[in-house]
Amino acid sequence: MIIYAKQSIYYMLDHHMDKIRKLYVAKDLPKDEFARLMRMGFELKRIPNEAATKMAKTTNHQGFVAEVEPLRLQDHREFLDHNFVLVLSSLTDIGNIGAIVRSAYALGVDAIIACGVKSLPFEGIVRSSTATIYDMPFAIVQNTLDVLNDLATSGFTLYGADMDGEDIRDAKIHPKRALVLGGEGEGLTRRVKQKLDKIVSIQMRAGFDSLNVNAAAAILMDRMR
Repeated sequence: MIIYAKQSIYYMLDHHMDKIRKLYVAKDLPKDEFARLMRMGFELKRIPNEAATKMAKTTNHQGFVAEVEPLRLQDHREFLDHNFVLVLSSLTDIGNIGAIVRSAYALGVDAIIACGVKSLPFEGIVRSSTATIYDMPFAIVQNTLDVLNDLATSGFTLYGADMDGEDIRDAKIHPKRALVLGGEGEGLTRRVKQKLDKIVSIQMRAGFDSLNVNAAAAILMDRMR
């Protein structure tokens, strides 16, 4: 798998160096920094900027491209003994997903399950999560309802995010809980809502009607800790 951008790659260097196969640098580095990278045991190459753009399929590579081991997905049933699980129902925007992963990692979520999709472009999610997805147990299950059934029968209280829900500040949060976030446009479907124990929301001021899903997710995750 090819990943790119300085922050993501330096996170991998600090936390998952063993997963880096080759590192390509398309910019001048201080001699001591280049020498440090050379000593790390993986193949290091200088390449032209145009080659880095071709590998990353974007001009936003910041001069750093790496070939890394693919992300290992898990079976969602491995998460049923956890206490705080995040369910992404039909979320597809890689920027939003990456930002949510990063917030979830920072705020103590135990695992994430992406539903309603067959696959995700993890190269982009690695970048938008600053590679923290390598430290967040992650599963993909196409059927959201199956996942919610498994969580419910394993003792989870299911909370869903929707503008018409109870203020999260007033909601009672159970120790074993799952937060379900809907897709960027449609939100939670009627069938998903029927499976939930409680709908929660973030109360707005000044007539503002909504937040981006990754901003709302961060607020809800923090208040559910």
